[in-house]
Amino acid sequence: MSDQTVARYDVFEHTITAKVDGNPYVAVEFWGVFKHANRTIRVPGFYDGEGIFKVRLMPDIEGEWSLTTESDVAALNDQTASFTVTAAREGVHGPVSVRNKFHFGYADGTPYLPFGTTCYVWTHQTQELQAQTLKTLETAGFNKMRMCVFPKHYPYNENEPELHVYESKGDGTQDFDKPVFKAFRHFEKQVAALGDLGIEADIIIFHPYDRWGYADMSPEQDYRYLKYLVARLAAYRNVWWSLANEYDFLLNTKPMEMWDRFFQVIEENDPYRHLKSIHQGNPELLYNHRRPWVDHVCIQHPDVQRTVNWRTDFGKPLVNDELQYEGDIIQTWGNITAEEVVHRFWLTMLKGGYAGHGETYSREDDVLWWAKGGVLHGQSPKRIAFMRKIFEEDAKNGLTPFEEIYHSGYPWSSIAAARDGEVSYFYFGAHRPVIWSTGLPLEDGDYELDIIDTWNMTITPAKKVAAPESVPTRHGDVVRGGEPDAAFGVELPGKPNLALRVRPRR
Repeated sequence: MSDQTVARYDVFEHTITAKVDGNPYVAVEFWGVFKHANRTIRVPGFYDGEGIFKVRLMPDIEGEWSLTTESDVAALNDQTASFTVTAAREGVHGPVSVRNKFHFGYADGTPYLPFGTTCYVWTHQTQELQAQTLKTLETAGFNKMRMCVFPKHYPYNENEPELHVYESKGDGTQDFDKPVFKAFRHFEKQVAALGDLGIEADIIIFHPYDRWGYADMSPEQDYRYLKYLVARLAAYRNVWWSLANEYDFLLNTKPMEMWDRFFQVIEENDPYRHLKSIHQGNPELLYNHRRPWVDHVCIQHPDVQRTVNWRTDFGKPLVNDELQYEGDIIQTWGNITAEEVVHRFWLTMLKGGYAGHGETYSREDDVLWWAKGGVLHGQSPKRIAFMRKIFEEDAKNGLTPFEEIYHSGYPWSSIAAARDGEVSYFYFGAHRPVIWSTGLPLEDGDYELDIIDTWNMTITPAKKVAAPESVPTRHGDVVRGGEPDAAFGVELPGKPNLALRVRPRR
């Protein structure tokens, strides 16, 4: 038995120090071949500067493992190691993947419901601000973070990064063949810190908001950067790959066939098949998410009523990561109310998708959460956390919207409803009925009926009443309606922004 141990789903790292002529980032390839019993996993290694080469594995099976390296460079070839994988640490569930077609789950079978936020370039801020961001996330209730590898040049975000991703040339431009290894080490340290908080790192690989030239690297440099990023980060269990933020604004330098190839490069180099997606700017330029290398649909769109349609069109989990942000900045996408954010979260969820949060309140210091992190000032996060707790309590297979359950037989599209197993949820939004029965069970029984106040964050028992008869309507000689559409009704207080939960009494 080896004297090296690593817990299941943690990172095993093997280091080799070797003197290699030239630029190892450009010229050297080496691989690690990991074996457990009859299983073999081949993963790319990477150069970490100063003659140090590393290869990493996220082991998913307990027991004895071995490693043998492969390379055309003699000093990196046929190096060996062995280690023992122990049980996963408490609270560690492994990587997230697609589950039940439209939903997600951890490797150990635990359901995963994404309730994410966006802090695009928090890892490029001061160390103090980054520490404050992590402190905020400890209690904010989010379990996914959208974040960029490259710094960003955009309003409210014009400061220089603490570390550039590539070395500077004498003329002030960057040499995209020479990474700043310290920057990559810092980035992966913060990915790991998110993992320790139970937060998935949705890593944005490219974006158009740039003054340093990252968006204009050559195709060869793009592919090399992508392979390098995957080699460094794939062993972290909480990694998701987002090919781009607003990929369509980069089509002039990175045509569509390159985006297809980017997906393929990840598949060729990531043995764990971490989730892959791509995000658009123009609502009319959605990437073809039906392609087999896309795991889930990531979009930005304010019309969350269309969630059911997108879900049907693409047949994959759907995450609306930008349904617009709580804030007050001049840009319209960043000045909706907290009430509207919460409303869109509930609509999205009960239409069968998932939603993402962002916060953009004007500040003299330009420290907006959506860009730089720090602290949260808005009112939606605690209500999103309240919502998350509700749905995680009963999560089993994932929510199916009533439009799919009843097909054309559920006409109330502005009132969102969905079911997971025997538990049904209804969200009324601006509607405020005093009684509701549509979609309730057709057989009477002992049910827990709860009224959820989505803004005041309260859950109170509801009263069961006789189901009202629908109003008869005549079309020629055919009379429709006149019978109750459920075994009972539920009395409601006639207020907006309420939800109803119906489940068999435990």
